[in-house]
Amino acid sequence: MKFAYYLAALAALGAGQAAQAGGSHAATHAEPLLSDAKEGIAPDTDIRSVHASRTGGHVTFRMETGGEAGSSVPPATGSLGGAGVQAYVWPLSLDPSAAGFEAGSGTLALVATAHPDFDDTPLFDENGDGDLANDGAGWHSHWVVLTPNDGCGEGMLSVKDIPEGATPALPPTWPGLPLYIDSPGYSPVLNGKEVSLTVPLAEEALAFDGVTAGLKVNANIHAPLLCVTDVFDIASGDLSLPGKLE
Repeated sequence: MKFAYYLAALAALGAGQAAQAGGSHAATHAEPLLSDAKEGIAPDTDIRSVHASRTGGHVTFRMETGGEAGSSVPPATGSLGGAGVQAYVWPLSLDPSAAGFEAGSGTLALVATAHPDFDDTPLFDENGDGDLANDGAGWHSHWVVLTPNDGCGEGMLSVKDIPEGATPALPPTWPGLPLYIDSPGYSPVLNGKEVSLTVPLAEEALAFDGVTAGLKVNANIHAPLLCVTDVFDIASGDLSLPGKLE
C-alpha cells in the first residue's frame, strides 16, 4: 500500500491540532474509530476499533483486533540484517517535537512492537532476567518518526534515518540507533483482543489513526535502515487520522 501521498494531509492535520484542550484533569474520551473486519489477514492484525482517552497529563491509546493481540511475532533469524518487526501503530497529528524529536521532521507515531532478533531498549530489562540486551521478542514501546522513502519501495515509509554526522534533537531515551526512534520504557498491555499504551503527553488536541504493520531491517544494515514492508490494516482505510481527542 502506498503512503507518500497521505503525508501532506497529515502535516496539514498536525498544523491544525495545536489548540490547547484546557487544564482539566477529568478523563476525556475520543469517539471510537471503528474498522470493518477484513479477510485474508491474521486476526490479530485485523483492526476492529481504535480508541484514545486522556486523564490529566497522560493519554491511553487502545487498539482492538479480531484475534488474540500480539499472537503474531516474526520468527527469529539469528541476524540483525533482514530481521522482521511486528507492530501496532498509532500515527498522530502531533509534531515530532512533542516526543522530543527535531520539529517538523516527519509523522510522529506511537508503536507497540516485537522483534526477536535484536533489542532496541537498552535502558530497560523487560523480561526481568538481569540482561538489558535480550528483550526484543517481548512487546515494548517506541516513539518513531515516519517519512516517505522510495528506498523501501515506491510510495512506502521508513523510520527516518539519521545521516552520519547529523545531530538532530532527540529524546533523552533515544537508544543510540541512527534512527528517529525513542525507547521510553512505557509497557504495552495486551489483554485478549486489545493492545493499549499509556504515555505522558501535553494536554493538547490531537488526531489519531491505527495501523498494523510489518517492518524489516535492511539486509545490509544501512539506510534506509528500517522500512515499513507490509501494511496489514489501517483503521481509517486511508490514513486520514479521523480520530479526534480534544
